[in-house]
Amino acid sequence: MEKEHIERIEKIERLKRDKNAIILAHNYQRAEVQDIAEFVGDSLELARKAMDTASDVIIFCGVDFMAETAAILNPDKKVVIPDKGAICPMAQQLSAGDLLVAKRAHPDAEVVLYVNTLAECKALADCICTSANAQEIVKAMDASTILFGPDHNLAYYAQKATSKFIIPVPEYGLCPSHHQIVMEDLIKAKEAHPRAKIMVHPECIPEIQDSADYIASTSGMVKIGNEAEAGDEFLIGTEVGLLHRLEKEVPEKKFYPISTTAVCPQMKMHTLAKIETALELEKPEVVIKPEIMDKARRAIEKMLELSK
Repeated sequence: MEKEHIERIEKIERLKRDKNAIILAHNYQRAEVQDIAEFVGDSLELARKAMDTASDVIIFCGVDFMAETAAILNPDKKVVIPDKGAICPMAQQLSAGDLLVAKRAHPDAEVVLYVNTLAECKALADCICTSANAQEIVKAMDASTILFGPDHNLAYYAQKATSKFIIPVPEYGLCPSHHQIVMEDLIKAKEAHPRAKIMVHPECIPEIQDSADYIASTSGMVKIGNEAEAGDEFLIGTEVGLLHRLEKEVPEKKFYPISTTAVCPQMKMHTLAKIETALELEKPEVVIKPEIMDKARRAIEKMLELSK
């Protein structure tokens, strides 16, 4: 390890102590960012961890909607995102205006929004969900019709668990990174590793989901990997950043990406240098209008209550 790299890590650790700060990182972050974080997890785990911390400052290494969620749940803490350019393209696909149009068209429907949405949309939702609890949340809602956004593929996954009528909003919302995982990739990967079981994220297209042995959130995949037999092999259908955590935590099993092109550029924008600067300056801070924050918090808290 280069001297400059070691010195940067030492400075980050010192700044964390001095500022009573914690680093939270999503499973898709760069390997070195995952390694410096106090906690690495999926969206649901990070939401819970943000609420549990006694730190004054949260350095959030994820995309914008995740940092917003941490800020919504922790109004008394400072939430900082190292690179403001880490903007989730899926979250951008649903606007508050579009959601209002859908709500007017379906006045009896309840709104369940994927956590991959901006705060202004969360403020219009009845409940939030993550990939880990989407099916559970949809089943728990009272209405027979659910407006679900913005991921069409997660809506497809949620529909499998219920007889309720799910209307995707927008009709074809998607994650560009998971959209890179196609059947040709899966066929080639299976030919190369015929013994491997297929484990994919519900943001994958329906054909990939229907071919999988397991469909799970990123941390769900880690759990499945941990519980598998030693020597088992898995083809992983999600953003490639998860491979680092799987290989680190479950070294006695083999994991292969279905597609090496399933990379989220926005997730990779946070670096150790940017984290160091964010700790020094405590900027850029995530700031949300109070009226938006209060309404969005109710929808997130309902999710946390329903998914205990």
